[in-house]
Amino acid sequence: MHQLTTAGKTVLLDCGLFQGKRSEAHLRNRDFPFRTRDIDAVVLSHAHVDHCGNLPNLVRRGFAGPIYCTPATRALAAVMLGDAAKIQQEDANYLNRKLTRGEPKILPLFDARDVFRTLTKMQAVRYGEPFSIGKGMEVTFADAGHLLGSATVHLRLDTPSGEKRITFTGDVGRPGLPILRDPEPIPACDLLISESTYGGHTHEPVDETADKLGDVVRRTAERGGRVIIPAFAVGRTQTVVYFLHQLISAGKLRDIPVFVDSPMANRATEVFNAHTECFDEDMLALLKAEPDVFGEKHVRYVESPNESVKLNRRDGPCVVVSASGMCEAGRVLHHLKHGLGDARNTILIAGFQAKDTLGRRLVEGRPEVRVLGRPCPVKAEVVVLNGLSSHADHGDMLRMLGPLAGKTARVRLVHGEPERAAKLAEGLKGIGFADVGVPDRGETVQV
Repeated sequence: MHQLTTAGKTVLLDCGLFQGKRSEAHLRNRDFPFRTRDIDAVVLSHAHVDHCGNLPNLVRRGFAGPIYCTPATRALAAVMLGDAAKIQQEDANYLNRKLTRGEPKILPLFDARDVFRTLTKMQAVRYGEPFSIGKGMEVTFADAGHLLGSATVHLRLDTPSGEKRITFTGDVGRPGLPILRDPEPIPACDLLISESTYGGHTHEPVDETADKLGDVVRRTAERGGRVIIPAFAVGRTQTVVYFLHQLISAGKLRDIPVFVDSPMANRATEVFNAHTECFDEDMLALLKAEPDVFGEKHVRYVESPNESVKLNRRDGPCVVVSASGMCEAGRVLHHLKHGLGDARNTILIAGFQAKDTLGRRLVEGRPEVRVLGRPCPVKAEVVVLNGLSSHADHGDMLRMLGPLAGKTARVRLVHGEPERAAKLAEGLKGIGFADVGVPDRGETVQV
């Protein structure tokens, strides 16, 4: 969440939910470091909850302006925010049951009514079509290649000292991944606000990732186990389904039962099917030949809670893809509770895991973790495949931003753990960027 203030307007670039320890997250998400009524507009880069998830709370607390985003982002945000409201209510109910007499009840950050009001404020603008936010501020979305509808935000500002340009990357996609187009080139600007999620890290090649996914599934099936994949319902689930579809279609993997156990993922997949304008040429060609890439030819979509429960009683090898991606909520917790103690099983971690999340504890190799309030021994194999990440890695970022060296006055790195941001800052300085910083929360930069 970044606040941009000019002589005439105050605009937010994204308004996401902070994820981490429950108590800290609630406090940071509940209150805003500004008067919400002073915000004139929000420009939203994409629909992941760490970028859009606190918008209903912003609206609930008095924000009355428009929210600009791409058409696909608006459609996905409807899915994401509706689910976020449900989780907020469930979390509040859970915590209230543990209150002692006299303690004040905990309220959810927002509810379904706030989500509805938020969606009515969303104005969809296509890639490459400039739009104005009042006098002297023009905004253009470019394809960021990270998620369906994700955008890099280019702002042109008229100021007393002349025209200024600011670019906010949102989350930058990884070139070469299937389904979506690669990120568009980033032009020179006066200030670049860039993500840094995988600074210092190199992803394995995409083809190698697909082969490793196939190896994990085969190995687990041979010992009679199941592969449990905690995956973000929007983006990561569709990529995993795509890879499994391709492996099975190519004969590299036998037609093992694959279950997507996430109602939100099912709804998100419908949005993917409705917004093929975001797909790359290879995906469009594949859809012509095989329209069922996300369909039920190889995948079974689980809707009801009863169907989900029955999965844990099912015999034989299978793959279960379920949200949430960081194992902090959702049906995947029940699959982990039943599956972690079985050495035949594999837990496949398919992307970045934030500090203090259950997913992070699994990646760290803890011998025991708490799931749904109870200790669970970790006997299942834990495999990490960061190659499934939809974020650009260190080398990708240097290659994309390299042409801006000497042409972009300032770079500020956000959206990365401190050591990751520091690594990317070091890399950018090494290729000729003079002013690269990692701002603290609340820090101000003047352009």
